[in-house]
This record gives sequence, C-alpha cells and structure tokens, in this order.
Amino acid sequence: MPFLVRMGANAVAILLIGYMLPRVMNADGVLAALAAAFVLGLVNAVVRPLFVLLTLPLTVVTLGLFLLVINGLLLWLVSALVPGFHVNGFLGAVAGSVLVSAVSWILTQVVP
Repeated sequence: MPFLVRMGANAVAILLIGYMLPRVMNADGVLAALAAAFVLGLVNAVVRPLFVLLTLPLTVVTLGLFLLVINGLLLWLVSALVPGFHVNGFLGAVAGSVLVSAVSWILTQVVP
C-alpha cells in the first residue's frame, strides 16, 4: 500500500509541476503521469542504489550535492522511457527532480 500512495503522490506532483511550470517538464495526460510515476518508482528502487554506490566518493567530496545530479539523471532517464512525459534538458531534470521530491513529500505527509 505505501508504494501505491507514493506512486499516486508522484503522479499528482508530476501533473502539478507540469501544469505550473511547463518549461521544466510536462506530461501529456493522467496516464502518462501515472506511467512516469510508476517507472520513476522502479528506477529509484533498482537503479538509484547502484548509482549512489558507484559515485559514493564523489558524493562525499561534494557533501551530498552530487545526489541532485543523480536524481536529475534518473528523471531524465524516465522521460526517455515513458512516452508522453517530457523533461526539458538536464537542468530541467535536476529542477524537476527537486520539485517532484518536495511536492510528493508534502502530499505523502497529508495523506495518511
């Protein structure tokens, strides 16, 4: 159940950010946002730990700021995999990953 709640929060966050900031990212519809949220959850569960482990020395040197780059790259990867979900460039992916994380965290705190 927590995966479904988190996936729903990510889908709502993607739709909100796409509506409010279309120059950063956008989804063509609700199904594209749900698919992007699902793939983002899978990528964060499978690929992200490997990237974090491989880049651990660089993450330590940058005091954790390199994790923003990793999150942006993973969101960019999701936009390449999911049709109907678009991220505008690498900086848009980094900004979008920060915004999606913040909005989905707020939404998961509101929903029990």
